[in-house]
Order: sequence, then structure tokens, then C-alpha cells
Amino acid sequence: MSVPALLSTLPGSPVADSYARLATVFPGLLVRELAADERTPRDDGWVGADELAAGGPALDSFLAWDDAQVLRDYGRQARPDVVASFGLHRYAWPACLLVTVPWFLHRRVPRVPVADVAFQRALGRMAVRVREFACLPDDPAAVLPGARVVPDEEALRGEVRAAVAEHLGPVLEGFRPRMRRGSRALWGMATDEIVEGLWYVAGLLGEEPRAMAELELLLPGTAKPYVGTAGFRELTAPDGRALPTRDRASCCLFYTLRPEDTCVTCPRTCDDDRVRKLTTAAAAG
Repeated sequence: MSVPALLSTLPGSPVADSYARLATVFPGLLVRELAADERTPRDDGWVGADELAAGGPALDSFLAWDDAQVLRDYGRQARPDVVASFGLHRYAWPACLLVTVPWFLHRRVPRVPVADVAFQRALGRMAVRVREFACLPDDPAAVLPGARVVPDEEALRGEVRAAVAEHLGPVLEGFRPRMRRGSRALWGMATDEIVEGLWYVAGLLGEEPRAMAELELLLPGTAKPYVGTAGFRELTAPDGRALPTRDRASCCLFYTLRPEDTCVTCPRTCDDDRVRKLTTAAAAG
């Protein structure tokens, strides 16, 4: 399969190179850019981010997939709030990459309101219309239509936080009635999706240390509405190697299905278990 053949780029697009690079290292997510007058896809398994934000039948159908997946894979019914937590994660993780990958790779921050994004989860594809983006003064893209020049790196980090909040805020509200969580917990989940998505992709790019440093600056713990910091720290393997890990700001509730098998970044997972899991994963990889 030729990844570039599956991508759609627009002339003069400020984010095309970033999304193409993402597809090269992570073909499980392909991003198609939409023209200004092109309809956001809705049929054939696509769901609009605005439909998820509305919290109606489209969200019901979206979560039915997660409900069936849990029953199939774990042989038990999950609580409705657990299903909603899984569904939110499976949307928010790739959605955050629409913003964070162009920022990380090319220092460009697209605005992606919910009306301009759609998701096809079965195929691992997203469609996005980028009308506006922020960049630094020395970026050649500063002359493109829709460019908004900001003075420095901290201002650009503010644009990242604002763009993700603009997109995820309505989506969190759509999921909220099904989640049994308050605003602080939901924005803690948003913090985790930003960090863990870019951290993973940066590892594929061979730039994990830079991503960790960038994310620490992006999420210092005082940037509202986000809750918590990037939370990175290091553990030591039995052979002395450093093992990067982080402490999540939220819980994905996987423990409700398998209490004995918590996630490696879960606050419920002790450091001894983290070292064991990370060492095993490194050996297998």
C-alpha cells in the first residue's frame, strides 16, 4: 500500500507535510485535507466531530462500537461510563494529533473547530479543513492565506493549547452526561491525550526526548483548562537503563475490566510493576 496515494493535500497547505510525515511513521492514521467548499464526510462510517459534540444518535452509534468491542475482547459488559471513557479516548487521541504534529514538526498550529473535522474509526482516517493557522515570524508559510503570525515559541504553545481546547471542549461536553465525571476529570483526560499521542508518534519519529521536553513546556500544570503536567519521569531497569514513564492526570478505567492489569502510566500502577512491564515490552520490541 502506498501511503502517499491515500492522502489528499491542497496546494499551499501549511500542514500537508506534517500529515504526510505522520502517515509515513504511523499509517494507522491517515489525514485527508478538505477544500474550503468541500463537504465534511458523514456517510460510510464517518462521523463529524460536531455530531459527537451534540451528544445525540451519532454519539450513541459511535459508542456502540466500543460496547461491542469490550464484550467481544473481554467477555463481559462494561459500565456505560467506562464505554464512554474508551470512546472518548479513541477519538481524542488522534484528534489531538491534528494540532500537535504540525506544531512539533513544522511549528505550525492549525485551528480545527468541530465543524471542520470528521473521523472514520474503522479505517483509521480523519478529514480536516484548515482555514487558519498560527506560525512564527520566520516561517515561509507566514505569507499563506489564513496565517496568523505570533511572536515567539511561548505564544505558539498558547496557540496549541487554545486550538486543542477549541476542538475538544465541545466534544467533552457531548460525552459528559455519559461519563459520570466532572470538568476537572475531563480536562485531565484531555491533558493525557495531548501528551500520550505526541509522545507515541515522536517515538516513531526517533524524537522522543525532544517531544518530552516540548510537552513539559506545553503543559506546565498552570495552563487552564488543562489539568496536570506532562508528568514525565524516569525509572531504572534492572540492567541500569533509564525507562521513561509518566503519571497520567486521569484514569482510563481499564482496571474495571481487568483489575490485575492496569496501564503502565496509570497512577494505580506501582513503580515495580512499571519497571517489569516496560522491561518486558522493550525485550519484546
